[in-house]
Amino acid sequence: MRRFLWLAVGPLLVVGVGVWLMLILPEEGKPTKRMGTSGVVLPSGLEAELQEMIWDQPGQGLVYRFRFVAPAFERADDMDIVMADLEYLCTNFALPKLANTGPMPNQVVVSLADKPSEFGQFDPTVTQVFEAYSVKSGTCIWEMF
Repeated sequence: MRRFLWLAVGPLLVVGVGVWLMLILPEEGKPTKRMGTSGVVLPSGLEAELQEMIWDQPGQGLVYRFRFVAPAFERADDMDIVMADLEYLCTNFALPKLANTGPMPNQVVVSLADKPSEFGQFDPTVTQVFEAYSVKSGTCIWEMF
């Protein structure tokens, strides 16, 4: 009897959770193409634009990805400068967006590239760096892999 109940109710529960997530998450929480939004001037002097914001729920919990493009970004020779830019994007762009999204994520991933690219697809012509942060007490905390 219990097994039959799970077989009958399980699919409804999955659909219900999906609909609930679609309703509670604002448009900023859904994958979007955002090129052309006003730029963010980084500590390095680069100007970056948000390519897209992606959220998903892998096994580690809720993760938000903020993908930025800065056409003048060429190489990641000085990692201190790159890290300062990524932390700035997390603290000054991602955190204010997260304040309006609903549930706080377990992790925020910020990436910076020299041109737009397809998420999850390797493109050897794209220069890209990314870092992961946890959010605690309104602060981005770098997560060393």
